Amino acid sequence: MKTFSEAGFRKSSIEELGPEFNVFKKIGTEWMLVTAGSENSYNTMTASWGFAGIMWNKPCAITAIRPQRYTKEFIDRNEFFTLSFYPEDSRKALAYCGANSGRDVDKAAETGLVPIKGEGCVAFEQAKIILVCRKLFAQDMNADCFIDKEIINQQYPSNDFHTAYYGEIVEVYVK
Repeated sequence: MKTFSEAGFRKSSIEELGPEFNVFKKIGTEWMLVTAGSENSYNTMTASWGFAGIMWNKPCAITAIRPQRYTKEFIDRNEFFTLSFYPEDSRKALAYCGANSGRDVDKAAETGLVPIKGEGCVAFEQAKIILVCRKLFAQDMNADCFIDKEIINQQYPSNDFHTAYYGEIVEVYVK
């Protein structure tokens, strides 16, 4: 498995990404892959929900994962996870990664995504931007905390509430 730099990525910063890194567009419209694990054992999933900003005086990203998702096991076991963003021509691969479980299929083999490794993390060569996040905090959502109870009816009919993972963005890579 190539390293990030061997795959053509260079280290950057949140500041260098500039205003074109619109988190509403990147996460909500373009989607991202959430990946956790090591070069020997990892999983990835597509996400279109999440946040980025400042928390505890640190640049942070928050991803939310339902309990049945295989990727949750990897995030729970590892210190780091990556959030990676892709060009439009990767949309089909991202759709596949969101609709299929790594328990049942090899997502990289099925989509042509090429895994690459960072220090304690994995992402994919086709990405344009990789955020390496160090877990700081995780909390399960629960029904009692929802002020707008309609969200429960709309988003959680099976009561499979997400766990929110807050990660400090410790490295940024761009291609």
